[in-house]
This record gives sequence, C-alpha cells and structure tokens, in this order.
Amino acid sequence: MLNRATINYLFFGILTTAVNILVYALLVHIFHIDYKAATTVAWIISIIFAFFTNKLFVFNSKDLSINRTMKELGNFVFFRVLSLAVDLLIMFLLIDIFMTNDIVAKITANVVVIVINYVTSKYLTFRNK
Repeated sequence: MLNRATINYLFFGILTTAVNILVYALLVHIFHIDYKAATTVAWIISIIFAFFTNKLFVFNSKDLSINRTMKELGNFVFFRVLSLAVDLLIMFLLIDIFMTNDIVAKITANVVVIVINYVTSKYLTFRNK
C-alpha cells in the first residue's frame, strides 16, 4: 500500500509535470523556442514549484529556518540539475536520434525524472532528523 508521502509525491509530481510540459509546449509551439532552451526554462519553473510543494506537503519539512531551507534548496537544486541532464539526454536521444514526437519524448523523459527525483528527495534532501 502506498503511504501518504508517496501519494502526495505522485499528486504534486503530476502537477509539476503538467507545469513542465505546459511551459515547454507554450515555449516551443507558440513562441517557437528551440526544444533544448524550452526544456531548460520549463525545468526552472517546475523546480521552483516542486521545491515548495515537496518541502511543505510531501516530505513535511516544516523547519522554515533560513539555514535548513537553504541547505534543502541547495540539495534539491543539485539533484534536479542532475535530473535535468537526464531529461535533456533523453530528449536528445528520442528527438534527434530516434525521431520521436517531441511531446512523447517530453512525457517519457518526465517519467524517468520523477522516479529519480523522488528517491533523491526522500533519502537525501528532505530527511527528517
């Protein structure tokens, strides 16, 4: 059975993914920005959303002190940069090498990234002491 943190993570992960994909699609299909730049901008916006929802609602890290929040933010961003690299690599492989539709590639990349982000957030960033 899934615990509350996992259910919340899935819920907010879906919202974060929606933010990521919507920003990406808007930038690529409306503003005609290159998919790599659009992926990066979408990532930054979704990261900000994800940090606060993960901290407060998923992993219940209620310590709002500057010291703790900055440490968590540093860890969060570090691991998200790694997942951005995975996101970009998957996008490159699926779009440029395998000629996959960009939205299908984006959804595929996001599934992989969600798993990586959950593990790093749960066990490395928002550890309750």
